Amino acid sequence: MLAILTTHPIQYQVPLWQALALDGRVPFEVWYVTDHGTRLSPDREFGRTFAWDIDTLSGYPHRFLTAVEGSTPAAFWKCRLQESLRDRLRASGASALWIQGWQVAAYWQAVWEARAAGVEVWLRGESNDLAPQPTWKRGLKRAQLGWLFHRVDRFLYIGAANRRLYQNFGVTESRLYPAPYAVDNDRFARQAAELQPRRAELRRRWGIPEAAFCVLFCGKFIAKKRPMDLVGAARQLGEKGLLPELHLLFAGSGSLGAELRRSCRVVFDAEFPLRQHTIDRTHLPPASFAGFLNQTEISQAYVAADCLALPSDHGETWGLVVNEALASGLPCLVSDACGCAEELAGDSGSFALSNIPMLAAKLLDLGRRGGKRLTPPTISESVTSIVRAYRDALDRSPVDLNLLAS
Repeated sequence: MLAILTTHPIQYQVPLWQALALDGRVPFEVWYVTDHGTRLSPDREFGRTFAWDIDTLSGYPHRFLTAVEGSTPAAFWKCRLQESLRDRLRASGASALWIQGWQVAAYWQAVWEARAAGVEVWLRGESNDLAPQPTWKRGLKRAQLGWLFHRVDRFLYIGAANRRLYQNFGVTESRLYPAPYAVDNDRFARQAAELQPRRAELRRRWGIPEAAFCVLFCGKFIAKKRPMDLVGAARQLGEKGLLPELHLLFAGSGSLGAELRRSCRVVFDAEFPLRQHTIDRTHLPPASFAGFLNQTEISQAYVAADCLALPSDHGETWGLVVNEALASGLPCLVSDACGCAEELAGDSGSFALSNIPMLAAKLLDLGRRGGKRLTPPTISESVTSIVRAYRDALDRSPVDLNLLAS
């Protein structure tokens, strides 16, 4: 049996668990540390309390573990296990334990407990080799991750930059399995197709002119996602009289919301519909603020827009919003600091981090000529690798398994 430990039910992970259960070749159970997101839960970066509006607990085996009181996925020490994972692993007959990274204390606890129980450790993390680091931090990271990676038996890598990180730590090819980050492509494609006849209606609702070239920013309004770079690019185009039909659509919320609104000519605002803008902002790019859109609503933004822009810095270890947009039929422009840029943007769809003139040029080209719609990876690709990894784990000799406890 494969035990999968993760912090909480995450809308991006659940389709993989459901697909793995439907496939049926790997007996598994998902173990959650918290129930964050299944009930109304605070999200500091969104600046609001919410719960996902899709079912995240059906279609696959799972259980909630006993965590330290007050555990949340928000910070390293705030997500810890109280129960003995060693005992649970032995009682379940698990032959392998899969952890989803190293960003919370529970994952480090799990590695220690799994080794003591003689159980294989699998890892599917998000970090990559893209972010520049000072020498002191690089040394500390090598020591910490070196300890962890030495105790991991199989690595499920999500993309090229993630794979290179493991290789830089000496992880051999035989321990690497491709498990690309993917969303439920069928669901997003289906929702987009159903909404397409309402595209003009959706645009009118958000104040987007019918002939506008609408650029969507979707996510948290926080520093690492750099939404102001998109505003800066739009302003540069406007000052030069280029792409006059450009219109920005912001779907989300967060701490930079006020700054974004001050920097745009707001024509629609779902969060502050009664706010009066007395300052003349006719020289600023027009923008609509759709507010936070949950999973059953977000496709409305993908259908209303003409492209997605993700200007994030290196803190964006992947960028699953790009997967969603591509599955919905949108071309995407992605900063080269994002983990997904190599796979999902390529040369034509990527631009240098914080290079606002380059982003403006890419927007201009896309607005005039249209963009290439790439095919995002599928969940079935990951299922295939997981099946292969599980079979490889079962093929290990008893001697090898005993060595795991050392």
